[in-house]
Amino acid sequence: MDLIVTIVRHGNTFEPGEPPRRIGARTDLPLVASGQAQARALGVALQGFDRALAAPLLRTRATAEAILAAQPDAPVVEHADWLTEIDHGPDEGATEDAVLARIGHDALAAWDAEARVPDGWSVDAERRLAGWRDLWAHGAGRVLIVTSNGAARFALRSDAALWPQAAALPTLKLRTGAYGVIVRRADGLHLLDWDRRP
Repeated sequence: MDLIVTIVRHGNTFEPGEPPRRIGARTDLPLVASGQAQARALGVALQGFDRALAAPLLRTRATAEAILAAQPDAPVVEHADWLTEIDHGPDEGATEDAVLARIGHDALAAWDAEARVPDGWSVDAERRLAGWRDLWAHGAGRVLIVTSNGAARFALRSDAALWPQAAALPTLKLRTGAYGVIVRRADGLHLLDWDRRP
């Protein structure tokens, strides 16, 4: 049976005009009104899931629940710690300007393009990669994953067949309220979409 995985980044956690900050697992922000609207739009666009996993954070759980609210007989959301947002270390809560001043443009570009972890951040890449690989090996049906940008990018690094496809993307980043789709077929994993908003 094919495995179809839809990977969603949670909705907005900052109000319009509020400067975005690096927020990781230590800061459990809820969705703001625009984030709730993004989650509802995702629920209209994405339906038919057999299983749902989410990181155990307010923003990811609320997004998953809003998506599934539009689906009759929706599965119960399972909490998966390997999907939890990363720890930005000394950059937790900092604005992008402050992060750039500390780590530099090249380090941030390497994170966005290659998932190369900047100094001071705690990511546990191996645990994340193992979670994705287990899903590719044993998952079945239509699976919804709701997580953060820091965890989602490792889906693209988790399989040798995916990486050449991902390397053609302008960034590994998913914007808030955006999703990607990866399908496992008999001939391997295929990236069908990335960073799409409904």
